[in-house]
Amino acid sequence: MSVPVQLLVCRTCSPDGGFVDVARQALPDLEVRGVECMSGCTRAQTVAFRSPGKVAYLFGKITEANFEELRTFARLYDASEDGTFADARVLGELRTRAIARIPG
Repeated sequence: MSVPVQLLVCRTCSPDGGFVDVARQALPDLEVRGVECMSGCTRAQTVAFRSPGKVAYLFGKITEANFEELRTFARLYDASEDGTFADARVLGELRTRAIARIPG
């Protein structure tokens, strides 16, 4: 990946930290960091993508079944100059799990 893409994983959604560890194993090309609550509690498990100079994205209701989509999103996000997408359909099911897009 051209610039660091971070996947932030809420530890509060998964108090035992298990989801962070599973995400690290499943998504080795990303910098996966466990963080404190991202205030998406009604849509746990929450994760966020961020990269310098790009918009950030917060997604909810993420499960291990979404790892392939997260991998695809990371590739598209990395390739995007500013982290935005002209057509959200390329995000697949993740577009229905988006909670926020935060300007960079």
